[in-house]
Amino acid sequence: MSAQTAGKSVRYCGRLFTTEEMEWIRQLLVSEPKLNRAQLSRRVCDGLHWLRPDGRSKEMSCRVAMLRMERDGLITLPPPQKGNGNGRTRPRLTAASDPKTPLSLSAGALGPLVFRPVDTPPDSALWNELIERYHYLGYKPLPGAQIRYLIFGRGHLLAALGFGAAAWKVAPRDRFIGWTADRRRTNLHRVVNNARFLILPWVSVRNLASRVLAASAKRLPRDWENRYRYQPCLLETFVERDRFRGTCYRAANWIYVGETQGRGKLDRQHRHALPVKHVYLYPLHRRFRRQLNASAPPQLTRVH
Repeated sequence: MSAQTAGKSVRYCGRLFTTEEMEWIRQLLVSEPKLNRAQLSRRVCDGLHWLRPDGRSKEMSCRVAMLRMERDGLITLPPPQKGNGNGRTRPRLTAASDPKTPLSLSAGALGPLVFRPVDTPPDSALWNELIERYHYLGYKPLPGAQIRYLIFGRGHLLAALGFGAAAWKVAPRDRFIGWTADRRRTNLHRVVNNARFLILPWVSVRNLASRVLAASAKRLPRDWENRYRYQPCLLETFVERDRFRGTCYRAANWIYVGETQGRGKLDRQHRHALPVKHVYLYPLHRRFRRQLNASAPPQLTRVH
């Protein structure tokens, strides 16, 4: 156990675990040795009343938190039942994601975009394959609450888009919102991260990327509310400074607010090991700052 964390409250995935709660988790691991990691996360969520805003358990966040606790020497988890337990199971590539015939259309010839939420195992497998095969970051499970889309035009699959939980702490974003640490802890779930965006490499349609982003910003709040019983009020994304210009985000009216320091979530020694990224935000409501700084969110008017 780390000398810096032993006997102290610790924070993981936005939640502060008291010394009493940490001891309860350790006792659970000792008293229930046959529970696997998924069962343990459910038990911890139930025992600590760690819930999403819609009342469901925050099982994925809990599993990530316990992995980090183990990494810091605070607990010892049972061996993973599948793979190596690091969350990087690679999708199996099949003919479904093979390159297709090049598609080149004018924007007017494409017709309306069709957003299909990923709700079935076949769609999930296809989305995972496409991201693993063609996105420069590859596939890994999106954190927390999430929605993934497959985007079509005139029957052609054009793009894959994924939204997940927001980053815990981002200085340019937090300054833009005007957050205190307490309000960030209370309202972070109302910020949603555009974690993956892929225009398929054989698709060439002028302004398609900005069009997809604009359409997704209109659709996502409704889909998110249907799934999680609340609406987000701000979108965020991170664009690698040395790899992309962020042109499509600017064209879709996202707001550039600054850049990251090149530190990952677990960079406690300030080594700055990750690429610097530009931070873009997209308000989904007129009074998003009031919403994100409120203890009881008011009713909001959509930005049209």
